[in-house]
Amino acid sequence: MPHSTLSTTRPMQRYARLFALPGTRAFTVGNLIARLPMGIFSVSAVIMIAGAYGSYALAGAVTATGLAATAVVAPFTARLVDRYGQARIAVPATLVAAVGQLTMMVCVHVHAPAWMLFAAYAATATMPNTGGMSRARWAHLYRDDPAAVHTANAFEQAADELCFMLGPVLAAFLCAALFPEAGTLTGTVLLVTGVLIFAAQRSTEPPVTPRTGRARTPLRTPGMPALLAVFLATGAVFGSMEVVTLAFVDGPSAGLVLALQAAGSCVAGLVYGSAAAPAGDVRRRLLGCLAAMTALMSLPLLAASGTSSLLALAGALLLAGMATAPTMVTGMTLVQRLTPAGQLNEGMTLAVTALLGGIAAGSATGGWTIEHAGATTAYTVPIAAAGLALLLALALTRKRG
Repeated sequence: MPHSTLSTTRPMQRYARLFALPGTRAFTVGNLIARLPMGIFSVSAVIMIAGAYGSYALAGAVTATGLAATAVVAPFTARLVDRYGQARIAVPATLVAAVGQLTMMVCVHVHAPAWMLFAAYAATATMPNTGGMSRARWAHLYRDDPAAVHTANAFEQAADELCFMLGPVLAAFLCAALFPEAGTLTGTVLLVTGVLIFAAQRSTEPPVTPRTGRARTPLRTPGMPALLAVFLATGAVFGSMEVVTLAFVDGPSAGLVLALQAAGSCVAGLVYGSAAAPAGDVRRRLLGCLAAMTALMSLPLLAASGTSSLLALAGALLLAGMATAPTMVTGMTLVQRLTPAGQLNEGMTLAVTALLGGIAAGSATGGWTIEHAGATTAYTVPIAAAGLALLLALALTRKRG
């Protein structure tokens, strides 16, 4: 049974020690390649569809349909992964999703009827949660070392932020410099290649836990529904902040400004993971992280209302993003502790699904507020969402206290 000495090493050495186990570097490389398209597909779809059909409304509706389908299908895919193994399920699920992406690309190219776009993009919902599978591997490899799991979760969150920071920029460049379908095509190739590399690393794959007829879904685990509500509200922070910033900046600089928020989160995640695993109740740590997020989310509002300086807003978003990764790392740690070991993929996918639902709700709420009150006032939406997440976490802490 592997055991590390991460808890006694210097901060930055924790990451080096994390990858000392055989196979960890290989599965991480494959996972990063497979994860990068997560930040490519939606942006590429919007650019591709809007350019061909002249309708951002259609482009948004198609991507929203794909998001809704993923929210329904992803937990079932994760359950199959837990039951039959990552390699056996992830590869065919990825191939189905890849066919959906390529079919939509062809439909757009030939200007097919709109309903075909919805059908094709819905098929991409089988895309496996590669980040969740990677976290499950770390949890298995370092199951006796909480400090190592803490560092691994921080690394995974930083990787998420990096992919969502680079993905949209790469998508926009490919679609503009080559051809409108280039982003989708590149993302599909990266997804399939990365999953094949990841799945080939069988030595680090968590063992399959046979299910009995009485096996319960993680949704029925005490504390999990309340935690998923926290994730839902947290997702609303991200979704509303993105749409409000796009409306406020309204230009080619919007993507770079948003990237600063992801950059702040990435740096904060790496720093958070380089420290020793915090002591004390993880629920109270989550409460502290959400309190910090609520406070920091007020900075973009202050920058937008107090000055018209884009530089001030960029700095505010950079600082606001620094609460994201610690919050997500702590939240995922709590998910892992609440979820039975044989159902980790399903438990973490449920958390991601709640986040996606929150992002969609936050985007819609932010868009409505922009239409009726203006972009500056709409910066109150992410603050309200963060405050709601804080209240839900407080209720969760008091219930367990």
